[in-house]
Amino acid sequence: MTPHMAYQTLEQLQRHKAQLLEHVQLGSGMQLAAWYNRHDRVSVCSDHHTLSLYTCGGYESYQKTAQGWRNGGGPDHFCLMPQQQYSEWDIRGELSFVHLYYTDQHLRDLAAHVWDKEPNLIQLHEKTFATDPQITLLYRHFLLGCNWQQSENLLQLSTTATLLLNHLLKHYSNIVWQMPQLKSGLAPATLRWVLEWIEENLHLPLTIADLAAQAHLSEYHFAHMFRHSMQQAPHQYILQRRLQKAHHLISQQHMSLTDIALECGFSSASHFSRRFKQQFGFTPSKLRSEHTS
Repeated sequence: MTPHMAYQTLEQLQRHKAQLLEHVQLGSGMQLAAWYNRHDRVSVCSDHHTLSLYTCGGYESYQKTAQGWRNGGGPDHFCLMPQQQYSEWDIRGELSFVHLYYTDQHLRDLAAHVWDKEPNLIQLHEKTFATDPQITLLYRHFLLGCNWQQSENLLQLSTTATLLLNHLLKHYSNIVWQMPQLKSGLAPATLRWVLEWIEENLHLPLTIADLAAQAHLSEYHFAHMFRHSMQQAPHQYILQRRLQKAHHLISQQHMSLTDIALECGFSSASHFSRRFKQQFGFTPSKLRSEHTS
C-alpha cells in the first residue's frame, strides 16, 4: 500500500467554504474526493494534477480568465487542472463535484507500462467546463455508483482511476503514441495462478495493482487481458467469487452471517446482504433458515 499522500488541492479547498463530503485513497496513492460548495471565492495552485467532474449544479461557477470571468459549468462538465496551474473561481451558486488527484509520476508510470516508453515530458492540456462522454461514463457508473468506504469496492475504484488517466494521456496530453492493441488473454499458467491467488485472498480489500502484480503486468494490460480470458472485468469476477463462497459457507452452518461477510471481503453485513440478494434472489438469512429448519 502506497503511503498516504498529502494533496494540496484537498488542503486548499478546506481553507475556503468547500465541504469535503467523502474521501478515499486508492492503492496507487491516487485519491478521490467528493465536495459541495456554494457562494465562495476559491484560488488553487497545486503540485499535482486534478480531474474534476461536476455532479450537480455548477451553472453559476465562474473562472477568472484574461478576458474576465467565464462560466459554462453544469452536471457532467469536467475541468482538467494540470499541476502548477493557478486558477481562481467565483462560486455564485451551488455545486457538487468529484476530484481525482494524481501526480506526474502516476502518468509517467502509466505511460511506461502501457506504451513501454518513457516520456521526456508529459504535458496535460488545461480544460475548463468541457464535456467528454467517456469521462462522464467512468465517473458516473464506476466511481459514483458504489460506496467508497466499502473495501470490496477498492478494486473497481482503482481500475477506473487507471482507465481515466489512460484516457487523459491519450486525448488531453502531448503524448501521440499509438495505443497498443491487446488481442490475447493471460497465459494459461498465469491465469491459473491469478485465480488461485484471488481465491486465497477474497477476504482482503483487493486493488487492480494487487492483481496485476501477480501476473507481472501493468494494471492496464492486466485488466484487458483478464477480461479477454474470463469474459468479465476483474471486479465483476471477484464479486461473483465472493458471493459464491458466501453461499457455500452459509450452507455449512458453522459461521455467523457477520463473520461470513467479513471472510468474503464485505465490509458491512448490510451491503453483503444486498449484494447476495441481487445475485441469488434471496437474502443470506433466508438461506440460513432453510438449512437450519
